[in-house]
Amino acid sequence: MKAFVVERYGDKSGLRAGEMPDPQVGADDVLVRVHAASVNPLDYKTRDGEFKAILPYRVPFILGNDLSGVVIKVGEAVTRFAVGDEVYARPAKDRIGTFAEFIALHQDDVAVKPASLTMEEAASLPLVALTSWQALVERADVQPGQKVLIHAGSGGVGTIAIQLAKQLGATVATTTSTANVDLVKSLGADVVVDYRKQDFETVLRDYDVVLDPLGGKTLEKSLQVLRPGGKVISIAGPPDPDFARELGANPVIKLAISALSFRTRRRARRRHVTYSFLFMSSSGDQLRELAALVDAGRIRPVVDRVFPFESTPEALDYAEEGRAKAGKVVVRMQGPRA
Repeated sequence: MKAFVVERYGDKSGLRAGEMPDPQVGADDVLVRVHAASVNPLDYKTRDGEFKAILPYRVPFILGNDLSGVVIKVGEAVTRFAVGDEVYARPAKDRIGTFAEFIALHQDDVAVKPASLTMEEAASLPLVALTSWQALVERADVQPGQKVLIHAGSGGVGTIAIQLAKQLGATVATTTSTANVDLVKSLGADVVVDYRKQDFETVLRDYDVVLDPLGGKTLEKSLQVLRPGGKVISIAGPPDPDFARELGANPVIKLAISALSFRTRRRARRRHVTYSFLFMSSSGDQLRELAALVDAGRIRPVVDRVFPFESTPEALDYAEEGRAKAGKVVVRMQGPRA
């Protein structure tokens, strides 16, 4: 099958188009013909080797973490899906590879795609929607009336997280650029801070939850806007000890990961708030709940641009260079073989 393969870590030159063996289908697997896949920061960071310590993929491997497509074969133990089902998924972290004609996935990681969406729209959702759900529902347990700050509201995670937080009954603030103020308001943001004109930490106070997809100085300043007992959840900040435990890391790696976030966790404790790092996980069950919200008109995807499959490297460059105006960048497969 055709695929985009990381031949060596380091930079964009390590990614090439090539032929790879068709996936093997286990008893609990579904084989999916990929119709569309979307680009995430995780993709180019993985390509460049930034996560080698925690995601040690052996080269060559196929890149890609989001997809929509059609089931063309099911394993003997599969009970949830049949040939012909239209599905969407974020593969488990050890089974990535959506920039390809086909992929085999465990049935537990897959869900029937929202009926109201195109394949391209559906492919834009899994990773960012699961991230939003696991941050706001599982980790933060957002309740009606709470105040939630979501940074980078026009980004892939932000566009979905704003809508989900509103569905949970929160008052939602977000940061964005001047050009996207109207967009984030249309998604449900109650308070919009234009970062080109204001510093969010000077105008926001007493928030219960901050979702941070940016890290760095934004993460540090986010500690200032939380009420005592508040939580900042970051997908871009330093990993914490809980993540090391989830990963099943060896003692040396656990110690190194703990050291990375020590200063941030110490700052948080001094302000009587908590910091946690989130690396989202695959979940077909959560994708089913999210699909119901989409089909009910409560969450809508935001797609910036769709590239043809052969332009996957250009799609990665476009996203990495920050040229997307809002939402996700998607890759559409061109005529996969039967």
